[in-house]
Parts: sequence; structure tokens; C-alpha cells
Amino acid sequence: MAVIQAFGEEHVEKLTGLTKWQLRRWDKLGFFAPQYAYEDRHVPYSRIYSFKDVVGLRTIAVLMKQHDVSLQELRKTATELVRRGYEHWADLRLYVLKKQVYFQEPGSSDVEGVWTRQLAMVPIIDVIQDVETRVDELRKRDTSQIGQVEKHKHVARNSSVIAGTRIPTAAIRRFREAGYSKEQILRQYPTLSLEDIDGALAYEDGLARSA
Repeated sequence: MAVIQAFGEEHVEKLTGLTKWQLRRWDKLGFFAPQYAYEDRHVPYSRIYSFKDVVGLRTIAVLMKQHDVSLQELRKTATELVRRGYEHWADLRLYVLKKQVYFQEPGSSDVEGVWTRQLAMVPIIDVIQDVETRVDELRKRDTSQIGQVEKHKHVARNSSVIAGTRIPTAAIRRFREAGYSKEQILRQYPTLSLEDIDGALAYEDGLARSA
């Protein structure tokens, strides 16, 4: 998958239709953990999701909301994915029959365990396109916001964010602390500019000096 991005919980809620409560519960259950997660989940912004995570979560949302697949069935599916050596929901073509999930192995035209044409295919490709469209919507910002930091009462719990986004400046600082260069951070957040990264880091450095 060519698109590389990182998303906080607020973004994932918008992109998938799932709630923050669901995301945190699934993480706790070991059902779906974010790719860029801190060991201490109580740390602010400790759950950062990749684009592939978002596609997988959107797929799960489609399975639950459009095909009435239960969480129990989804957890069984996740276990089976791991057993077969697949690391992610987006790695296989999935089908649904009578609220159960089936696999199509790569390179095979057969759907294991299903020999009828009465199938409702979960449109993985459409899910990817849908997520990309939703991400594009998040990218739309006014040019006056580039490189700026702002706070809003209902955005990221009143935390400081890069203007026009829900990306906390603290998240950018944490990437730097982890050894990421500015260019590497931009690859994680392609919706941002170098000016945004500079502005966020300058803001965080100012907070540290005044502490």
C-alpha cells in the first residue's frame, strides 16, 4: 500500500465511523492494536494508527454495520488471520455469508468453506478508496493556517494542535524524541508541510523552556 500516514484517535473516529470507546476497548482486548502505540497507553496520544490500520478498522466497521457481523465472529476471524500468517485485515479479500466471514486466499479463485454463489462480498477496494477520499477531506486547510498552532475547546480535548488539523503538537514532539527527522515525520503526516512541523516543534520547545 503506497499511502503512509499516521492518525490519532479523533481522526480515526471520523475516518471509520467507530467510536473512541470501541478503539480503546479493542486495543485493551488485543483485538486491534494501533501500529504506533506506546507501551503505556495512559500517556496522551499513545495510540497512533497507520493508514493500513484505518483501512482495516473501516473494513471491520463495514462488516459490523452493513453485514451485522458480531464482535465474537470478528475476534474469531482475527485469530484465524494470525494463524494463517496474515498480519492485517486489509491483506485478504473477505466475504460474508449469514453473518460469518470467509477468506479468499491470494492467487485462488475459491472461497474457503463456501461453495455457493450467494455471497455478499465486502468491497475491500471500495473501502480503501473511501478512506482515501475521507483523508483528502481532512487535508483541506486555509493557507493562513500553515505553520500555526491553535487550541479549540472541542478539538483534541483543548490540546494544542497544528492549525486546521486535529494533530497535537505533542505528537510531533514525540516523533522527534523517538529519533524521527522532520522528513520522516512528514512521511507519517503527509497532510502537513515542513512549516507545520517547524511550527509545532518551536511551540513545544517554547513550552519546555517556560516550564
